[in-house]
Amino acid sequence: MPLSIRNIIRKGTSDCAVEDQRVQFLSLFHKPELEFELKNQLLDDLDQTNVSTVNKPFFDELFEKWWVKRRLEITLEQKRNHLVLRLLQWAAILAFGLFFGFYLHSGIKGTSPVYYTSFAPKGSIAEMFLPDGSHIFLNSGSEIKYSVDGADGTREVFLTGEAWFHVAKMKSKPFLVHTAIYDVKVTGTSFNVKAYQEDDAVITTLEEGSVKIQSEVNPNLIEEKNLNPGQQLICNKKTGTIRVDEVNSGWYTSWKENKLVFINMSLKDLMAMLERKYGVDIQIVDKDILEYHYDGIIKNETILEVLDILKHTLPIEYKIVGQNIVIQRKEARRR
Repeated sequence: MPLSIRNIIRKGTSDCAVEDQRVQFLSLFHKPELEFELKNQLLDDLDQTNVSTVNKPFFDELFEKWWVKRRLEITLEQKRNHLVLRLLQWAAILAFGLFFGFYLHSGIKGTSPVYYTSFAPKGSIAEMFLPDGSHIFLNSGSEIKYSVDGADGTREVFLTGEAWFHVAKMKSKPFLVHTAIYDVKVTGTSFNVKAYQEDDAVITTLEEGSVKIQSEVNPNLIEEKNLNPGQQLICNKKTGTIRVDEVNSGWYTSWKENKLVFINMSLKDLMAMLERKYGVDIQIVDKDILEYHYDGIIKNETILEVLDILKHTLPIEYKIVGQNIVIQRKEARRR
């Protein structure tokens, strides 16, 4: 006869519980049909502690927040475990692809360049070294396609998403980064390119060295634009307008160190950034709040900690619905 929920909770939360008992206890949170019975049992157990003096409505609200947080943590843990497996699979596929590609490249003398692809799924950052010694970080949800000998013998990268590059110097073989809007040409330098499909602009930030930016489709970039260290070129996708700003380049490349710095960022762009960083789905109920702007730094905070900071700074609130985070305007409290 299976153990009752009371016994599973008692054994799983005991200080002397073994691994199997803890796993059995935590598995209860994965069964929606047991949610009502599990909550009641936990509340009964808590009522037998020293919480009887706590205000009942406040206690109920506190418990509900704990319950939602626990469910989300378990969901995110499942995603992380699944992600590790996927990363191992992708690593194996990439390694085989590189080996097979180099085999073809060295064994078959053709005119078409050989391309290799690398991808960083949402919620992760990928780091790689290209055969020429160039060092690349791929941000969450980004992809590159790379050729050792591209068109006209150049080194070519086709980017979707965001990447940081430290390009090995080879004056005889320029390094080209292609985006949907413009190309970035370098010989040896460090820079960041942000070119997500869903973003309104393509942004290049130069850390050191020099880059030349040119486009055959944007009349404002027919002539090359040169950037100096600490400069950032922003090209609006819809209007084609461009501007060059003096910036602290470290703010725009800190993501590769698992730190995000955002200055006067709209809530719309911030939510997109959080979805990529944490691999979660965020739904905005009141669209007008997307125009709120926010300054901040994210280091090692969890997604729930970030949302708690935001709701105490901006007039918003959030709740967990299934596996989605729903954000809406904060309602005025009635007295």
